[in-house]
Amino acid sequence: FETHCHFSFLPVFSKVCVLYTQGIANREWREFGRTEVIDNTLNPDFVRKFVVDYFFEERQNLRFDLYDLDSKSDNLSKHDFLGQAFCTLGEVVGSMGSRMEKPLIGIPGRKCGTIIVRAEELSNCRVSSVMLQFCGNKLDKKDFFGKSDPFLVFYRSNEDGSFTICHKTEVVKNTLDPVWQAFKIPVKALCNGDYDRNIKVEVYDWDRDGGHDFIGQFSTSYREMSRCQSQHTNTHTNCSTWTVGPAAQTCRVVFFCCFPGNPSQPTSLHYMSPYQLNAYAMALRAVGEIIQDYDSDKMFPALGFGAKLPPDGRVSHEFALNGNPQNPYCSGIEGVMEAYYQSLKSVRLYGPTHFSPVINHVARYAQSVKDGSQYFILLIISDGVITDMAQTKESIVNAATLPMSIIIVGVGSAEFNEMIELDGDEERVSSQGRFAERDIVQFVPFRDYVDRRGNHILSMARLAKEVLAEIPDQFLSYMRTRGIKPGPCPPAYTPTPTSTPAVHPLLTRRVSRI
Repeated sequence: FETHCHFSFLPVFSKVCVLYTQGIANREWREFGRTEVIDNTLNPDFVRKFVVDYFFEERQNLRFDLYDLDSKSDNLSKHDFLGQAFCTLGEVVGSMGSRMEKPLIGIPGRKCGTIIVRAEELSNCRVSSVMLQFCGNKLDKKDFFGKSDPFLVFYRSNEDGSFTICHKTEVVKNTLDPVWQAFKIPVKALCNGDYDRNIKVEVYDWDRDGGHDFIGQFSTSYREMSRCQSQHTNTHTNCSTWTVGPAAQTCRVVFFCCFPGNPSQPTSLHYMSPYQLNAYAMALRAVGEIIQDYDSDKMFPALGFGAKLPPDGRVSHEFALNGNPQNPYCSGIEGVMEAYYQSLKSVRLYGPTHFSPVINHVARYAQSVKDGSQYFILLIISDGVITDMAQTKESIVNAATLPMSIIIVGVGSAEFNEMIELDGDEERVSSQGRFAERDIVQFVPFRDYVDRRGNHILSMARLAKEVLAEIPDQFLSYMRTRGIKPGPCPPAYTPTPTSTPAVHPLLTRRVSRI
């Protein structure tokens, strides 16, 4: 993906943004790249983009640091720190229009401004780069004692109708008929391989204080420019057009945990140790921290099965972890974890292990939303033998026609033959002669991904990578077989050299630009 950054409400002087990525095993931050330096503006809109490999199944932590440069030194410690922002690549990609806005932090007691990060998936281009040259004719006079000092700013349109800066020319001093130097630009940066994508070009008169005067603008496309390379374009013509493209669907996640064993005993997989997460908690956090980035409201229904509930000891295979059956939703993965720990103190764990009520619970929701606007992911964490195998197979066959996927994580040392059978990689699940329309189940035994040196962070990263790997293809297979295409996004904010917030270039196996 390609990522693009923009900032607002910053002190005037020279700004640069530094992108850091974090290693999975050692958690160290490493500098990935720096933007160009922009002078004399409160709202820098950086041209330089970062191209980042994007993996849906991994938690890819990012950090953006902003500095005010006091010299030409590359040593950041010699410059003024203005603030920073933390996020994941999935958080950016999963935001509406792949556009994320966050406040800058890092200086106690001070509002540091805002960062906007936009991501776009990069496509393959037959043409790698193009050489362009522009000139102006009879531009407006903007300087009181002279003519104008014009420069061009190029923007490519995004899928949500907004524009992302992709190039700036040099300033040509004191002329109304400028001829800018020829420049070479990658076609991916100019239009991302879409030759008909709208390209907006704005003309400004440069001012030393950063308050550049707007002269005019025009719209074109790569195809149009390639046809008319020798023609002049009238910059007085205001023919800007806006495009509307695809929006991201909402991913809905439902958590279900099986509750066998006494959590007060160290032998229990639910044992609440003060020193480390138990296997259930590690599985919840490993998958939840990644998948929550793609849920629009971050509210997750979290339920348990296989327990006796207070006050009468009724056995339940579908109860709310937060104790509220009317509203089982938890805020973010932290809310899910809190509800899980609280439930261990209030319920008495009890078998057997029934999967079909769990699957049918989510299927009822998925049945009511089949227009492609939502896709449901059910995470089941269990350590036991499935005691309703025939009913579970029937539920999976029925659910395969709905917008949902099922992730099963097996914890403990038991044999998971039934769960392996439900994973339809080798043979589709069938029930009473009917085969599942598509493979929607991914089963993973947690023990196969535990780090032998006891690095729980690495164990969780390995589990999440394996367990989430099939979700994108399952999601696309449902949408494509039903002819569902992404719907339109609402119009997004479009930054200008004098506007108020700021953005950095786009994040993009899938390459994304930030």
